[in-house]
Amino acid sequence: ARPALLRIGARKQPSSMRKLSTMLLLARCGRALVTPAAAAARRGRALSAAPTSFPLSSSKTVKVEYGGAASDYAGDLLLLPFWSDKDIDVGAATIAQGWDAAFGGALTELAESQEFKGKKGESHVLTVPGRLQGVRKVALVGLGPKDKAMEGYAALGKAVAEIASKEKASSVGVAAPSRSRDAWTFGEHVEAVALATFEGCYVDDRFRTGDNVKNPPKLSSLELVDEPMSVDDVSPDDAYAASLEEGPQESVVSEAAERARAYAQGSAFAKDLVNAPPNVLTPRTLAIAAVELAKEHQTLDCTIKGPVECAALGMGAYLGVAQGASSDNEAQFVHLTYKRGVPKTKLAIVGKGLTYDSGGYNLKPSAGGMIELMKFDMGGAAATLGCASAVASLEVPDCEIHFIVAACENMISGEAVRPGDVLTASNGKTIEVANTDAEGRLTLADALVYAEKLQPEAIVDLATLTGACIVALGDDVAGVFTQSDELAAELSSASKKAREEVWRMPLPDAYEEQIKSKIADLVNVGPRAGGAITAALFLGHFVEDVPHAHVDIAGPVWNGKDSCATGFGAKTMAAWVEARAAASDFGAPF
Repeated sequence: ARPALLRIGARKQPSSMRKLSTMLLLARCGRALVTPAAAAARRGRALSAAPTSFPLSSSKTVKVEYGGAASDYAGDLLLLPFWSDKDIDVGAATIAQGWDAAFGGALTELAESQEFKGKKGESHVLTVPGRLQGVRKVALVGLGPKDKAMEGYAALGKAVAEIASKEKASSVGVAAPSRSRDAWTFGEHVEAVALATFEGCYVDDRFRTGDNVKNPPKLSSLELVDEPMSVDDVSPDDAYAASLEEGPQESVVSEAAERARAYAQGSAFAKDLVNAPPNVLTPRTLAIAAVELAKEHQTLDCTIKGPVECAALGMGAYLGVAQGASSDNEAQFVHLTYKRGVPKTKLAIVGKGLTYDSGGYNLKPSAGGMIELMKFDMGGAAATLGCASAVASLEVPDCEIHFIVAACENMISGEAVRPGDVLTASNGKTIEVANTDAEGRLTLADALVYAEKLQPEAIVDLATLTGACIVALGDDVAGVFTQSDELAAELSSASKKAREEVWRMPLPDAYEEQIKSKIADLVNVGPRAGGAITAALFLGHFVEDVPHAHVDIAGPVWNGKDSCATGFGAKTMAAWVEARAAASDFGAPF
């Protein structure tokens, strides 16, 4: 028997009848019968067995640890960070002055010649003649203003990856920034540097060969160093002196680095899913990826429902979108469950999972319709599964989290849904399909009904839902739509921690009139103006009693400049889960 994951639901006709019907139809049309192998050859690919795994990009493991005194550092490259200042005196900086003296003032000369001001993203590299303590390169790195410290530490991590790649360094030391000698005693600072470093090392070479392979940086170790004063040199009530006696840097750096690694792995998993072309990431292989993820973590359990099981649940909206796809790419409903300890909080995260969206009979235009990029229409699903990866790696305690994806393709065929069709969702509501390219909300409708039946305390869905949200907020900001002020505040806080920007959008009741149908309960698309709002209002009809937020990530899911996925949403959702779990431990209200 084939496993449930790969099971294709029973058809209305036996296979023998389908073959006979096909032959008769072709004969009537005067066409020769084309075998599956011949059809596959015409499409430019060999007929192969069903996939059994999903290929991931090769991950780069970077060891992060506390390295002690900066004056003792002996690796390939040393970074000396500075907060912005109109008059930076490198030679007077506590950590930099020893190295500057050893180089005969070369660092001061470099800063002056380049007019180094410590601006965020600014960097200048000095080559050390003959090496010094093994160090062959020293870089001055700008962090920007100190009152935006977290942005500065993230910029520092990005600089680590970029400079290490350019200078081909395998070992890098990062000194505590100027005027922040206690930087590595704070976990949030370490986490920001480590996370940005890990993400900066991400390279996806799965579909490149030969000279086109980019390869990740050679970086294998990162040491965070400082130059601690002796306790005798500071006043007794100095906080840094106390930290020297306790010596927390090693444990702080170790714990924060592992947290950053969990977030980075979740983000990388999401990027791998979105970056994969649609002939590689199909509904079936998306389901396989979820199963493989569950096998890696004892706290994750995965179930997959095929078309037959979904039909039994009445998921007419979801299956209506999926019915145009080939039998190789049938709908796969993914349900991952994370559970650890005695759950004190229970949440559901739902991701839109269109592995390819042609637009259906309302076909996307080739000019400006981004039809060639519609592999990213499962960015919400990627963020959802990336969050599952991060949460499982973080081992978030005492919670139960459900990750749900209704995966399918939106294609054109004789069986595809047509403009004007009426579908019935699993909560009994009928939907007039005015536009087949407004398909994501149809798949989410049944996924949200399913999620609410699990009785979570809150539901968040993520979806590349509307171009209207891109028009409103641009390419870098996601829109948050919710009737719950508390949930909006939680997601805003989580996004700031993850450094993924979101903005709350309005949900005016008056716009409800725009999604009322004259022949059914709802119509799946409203007027062009306010399209992101009417899409969110539509989703609200499929969650009745549980606080719900819809996050439209159509803009930030893709980096157009570099033509690659961003992994947007995975880190924000993981931060949200952590915060909810922590709040439940203290009995805080939600």
